[in-house]
Amino acid sequence: MLDSDLAELYQVSTKALKQAIRRNIERFPGDFMFELSLEEYKTLRSQFVTLETGESLKGKHSKYSAYAFTEQGVAMLSSVLRSHKAIQVNISIMRAFVILRQNLMDIEELRNEIHTLEEEINLKFDDIYQAINYLSGPSGQRKVIKGYQK
Repeated sequence: MLDSDLAELYQVSTKALKQAIRRNIERFPGDFMFELSLEEYKTLRSQFVTLETGESLKGKHSKYSAYAFTEQGVAMLSSVLRSHKAIQVNISIMRAFVILRQNLMDIEELRNEIHTLEEEINLKFDDIYQAINYLSGPSGQRKVIKGYQK
């Protein structure tokens, strides 16, 4: 999640959020938070129609790059932003991450089940092809199909 999105959720300014982070930067290692390059930020901003863009990037939106937070970084924000609103928002975000992780696990489980079904179906089709080949071959050259009795 981006710093500006989190600031909006926590009902603080992005500037205040960034100041709190800078005062507690040791709480945010690279796997909790990272700074987007200015080019990455410009590219991201250009994907949102409602944002103003331009060469100087002056005006309503920050000309500085944004911080992006991982799940652990969002959790760490609750120790930096100590308001009641920050705690409630943090709980909601953590629940959303749990749901997202569960959905990903469900997708992986479904993918494994589909793979198992494909293998079973392929085996059945192999048996069918073998039977068709047996039945379509010359009667004198028919061989016994493995697992089948005549």
